[in-house]
Amino acid sequence: MLNLALYSLWNRRFVASLTVLSIALAVALILGVERLRDSARGSFANSASGIDLIVAPRGNDVQILMATVFGVGSTGTGMSWDSFERVENLPAVDWAVPLMMGDNHRGYPVMGTSRAYFEHFRHSGGQSLEFAQGGDFEAADSAVMGAEVATRFGYGIGTVFVNAHGAGNVSFDMHDDAPFTVTGVLAPTGTAVDRMVFISTEGFDGLHASYETPAADPFAAQENDDASSSLGGTDEDQAQDARGHDDDNHEDHGYEPNQINAIYVGLTERRAILGIQRALQTDATEALSAVMPNVALLQLWSITGTAENALRLMSVAVAAASLIGMVVMLSATLEARRREFAILRSVGATPGKIFGLIVSEALMMAVVGILIGIALLLLSTALANPILSANYGFRMGLALPSFSELTLLLAVFCVAALASLLPAWRVYRMTLSDGLAAKL
Repeated sequence: MLNLALYSLWNRRFVASLTVLSIALAVALILGVERLRDSARGSFANSASGIDLIVAPRGNDVQILMATVFGVGSTGTGMSWDSFERVENLPAVDWAVPLMMGDNHRGYPVMGTSRAYFEHFRHSGGQSLEFAQGGDFEAADSAVMGAEVATRFGYGIGTVFVNAHGAGNVSFDMHDDAPFTVTGVLAPTGTAVDRMVFISTEGFDGLHASYETPAADPFAAQENDDASSSLGGTDEDQAQDARGHDDDNHEDHGYEPNQINAIYVGLTERRAILGIQRALQTDATEALSAVMPNVALLQLWSITGTAENALRLMSVAVAAASLIGMVVMLSATLEARRREFAILRSVGATPGKIFGLIVSEALMMAVVGILIGIALLLLSTALANPILSANYGFRMGLALPSFSELTLLLAVFCVAALASLLPAWRVYRMTLSDGLAAKL
């Protein structure tokens, strides 16, 4: 009966191929939506897995999370370095990392930070950052490249480049007079870190000194301005402080900017997180927000949940339409095949066997459609990953279907089997005399 079903489909291969293709597209869409959702959530969670609190100027939690962790948008106004020191000196704080934002390199976010970022930042459940090439900042004009940025533009140790003022793909002005040199390239992490460019806080301030008041040596100009305004001391000491060589600086931070945009905070005891959050958000010195990344992610998922459900409904609708098309195709050919069924009955085929023939044809189309759908999913994933990585900082897995995905495929197969019962029942009711009277 299976061989007969196969030959029967081959004789109607054009219509059968269109039906199989529609099933394959439905399967690829259903699995693609689930993989996209799971990959995005997993990547987002991995990107913020090692951060206990994000402190930033008062604002929306989700906006702060997106700006500081994923480089999307901004935190708005800046916060003072005094606030950074107050946060760092809180009893339960283990480490604090300053962040400065507002620039981009060819569409990728530029993050100003300190060497502590590479020491303390954790991702994917506690993994530390590793360098594929070189190391962290060696001078004010040093830069560290995320893996995606370095791969896309072919950057390596010693590459000289310039940044632009503005976030995302918006570039208000190119900082041509403040070039940076790549001193390190991070190993791939599968998180938003891969699509970031890191420069020192000193370099970030020097960059904007050149933007506001161009000078022959923008870093030196900024060093003198910031040293005289925030560090004090003689001119010689100020220059030394601005270059990060003064051992008397707070916690060996070296250069201390006047303003930053946010702080990553790690705690010695996580049970103290609510108390610290309350203390920072009620601090009268400066209006601050203390964001718990996991809570902000839950808020983000609640916002995107409607879109996710809409995509699911769309994929289910496409699958339903494909299966309905299969039923229509099988039903539409029944009249033309009545002679075929009559001959089968005449040579001894029972109504049950003919019933099984129709069901077998439907299940063959479903199985082939599912297999082609998986292949289409893997192909589309391979093509989409560079775009997802460059624009959103995550990739979809290229693995074979997981257990949950196999459950979805089994559901598609079962629904296809049920859908085939209608045309099969119609065939079952056809009698031998009906077929002979109509065609012979």
